[in-house]
Amino acid sequence: MSLGYQSPRRRRAGDMTWGIIASMLFASFGFGGTFSYERSEKLCFPDDFIFGVATAAYQIEGAWNTSGKGESIWDRYTHERPDRIFDHHNGDVAADSYHLFRQDVRMLEYLGVQHYRFSISWPRTLPSGLSNEINEDGIRYYMELLDELNSHGISPIVTMYHWDLPQALQDLGGWTNPIIAEYFVDYARVLFDHFGDKVNVWLTFNEPLSFCHDGYGGLDAPGAHSSGFEDYLCAHNVLRAHGMVYRLYMDQYKDKIKSVGITLDFSWLEPATTSDADQKAAETARQFYFGWFAHPIFSKTGDYPPIMRERVDTISKRQHFTRSRLPSFTPEEVEMIRGSSDFLGLNHYTTYLIAKNKGKISLTPSFEADMGGIVSQKKEWPKSNSTWLKVVPWGFRKSLNWVRLAYDNPTVFITENGMSLERGLKDSRRINYLDGYLKALLTAMTKDNCRVVGYTYWSLMDNFEWTRGFSERFGLYEVDYDSPNKVRTARSSAEYFKQLAQTRCIPTWNYTV
Repeated sequence: MSLGYQSPRRRRAGDMTWGIIASMLFASFGFGGTFSYERSEKLCFPDDFIFGVATAAYQIEGAWNTSGKGESIWDRYTHERPDRIFDHHNGDVAADSYHLFRQDVRMLEYLGVQHYRFSISWPRTLPSGLSNEINEDGIRYYMELLDELNSHGISPIVTMYHWDLPQALQDLGGWTNPIIAEYFVDYARVLFDHFGDKVNVWLTFNEPLSFCHDGYGGLDAPGAHSSGFEDYLCAHNVLRAHGMVYRLYMDQYKDKIKSVGITLDFSWLEPATTSDADQKAAETARQFYFGWFAHPIFSKTGDYPPIMRERVDTISKRQHFTRSRLPSFTPEEVEMIRGSSDFLGLNHYTTYLIAKNKGKISLTPSFEADMGGIVSQKKEWPKSNSTWLKVVPWGFRKSLNWVRLAYDNPTVFITENGMSLERGLKDSRRINYLDGYLKALLTAMTKDNCRVVGYTYWSLMDNFEWTRGFSERFGLYEVDYDSPNKVRTARSSAEYFKQLAQTRCIPTWNYTV
């Protein structure tokens, strides 16, 4: 899930009709028919709209050193720097889904979801990160999970990289080393070869903004804390790697695999005031936070957003650097990356306010100084159990419309949306969150004609929330981490989501529960 902004041949969707888009993508997901049900509510999604839930390998699997798995950067980080984890815990066991995945699938079956989004651990499949050594036990584990999902009619949507980089590759510089793009292509080929017959829909990366900005530019693993330098290098190589994997898929696996995309996170960035300065600052911030990754892939021109290139180049010169801190793509790389996604996976959780920073440009390089806006939130916005996550449903609709206008209305798949709360089974505030955000989503689809084809809640169950440890609970199912078997128990929101997934209509609900 998103940590939020804590430091706060080409196929274009816009060239096709909605009917063609839907038939193509839903064929990819394996859903061609409709489900019979009584529509007792007025607020309903299309018959072919799909609902599911998400998890990620490091956050739920545990078994961190079991059966040949290699060490990840999050293994190393949580072991060596427990002081940087809120509750000093780690993901060594987590929800123990490595051993309990069949129980997880029973939970999915109970919810009646059409898809399950999960990630494959790179170091569990390739312990050193390199394809010369394949861990057969890791292949076995994911093969059994996929077979279990398919036997229950639940379509897998698989993320190749959800932040758990093999430590052996980090020792070579990780995502700041250009060679890692080649290693990622090798990894993707292993996944396509072993699982391509069982997985129709793949996502290359989850939220590169988060793991580049907060990891290489901040204090998440690997904790580089090199904003304005390593975060830009990370992003540059991630975009190269994504484009290379997409071209691999198109050249060699198109007959086997139906679609490949990427997941980007986009919190809405609203001007703090109606002034021209804040309006401009907010649009600049959107280009930095979201356009940084979306513009090279989904725009007609490709490459980084012009305002980002202009600002980083100019500020780098003022800081007396001989070259821009923002790397440059070759013309061949621009064309390789442009259009390299069959759909946009979108994670959305919350909204921020942006005001123009009227101070002098700092001589100390940083992403925030390059972006030039001051990030805040309104105190009166309803809170979650995450300091960064406020409940602002209208921001969801605005985000979807910005994407529609900026990138010629691409096909969007909501790959994460959700809310953290404290422990407890009666989670009416989560149900209220879902109700508000689902209504905003449906309005964006029906009133604004945004092309959204599916929704994924984060998360199926409580999980290890990175530097927040187990202190933030996003799950439809509560996990008792103190119990030997990591007991999962359905919350009230699980019953709400079950109605939603099975009827495709937003349920009416007694919000006093």
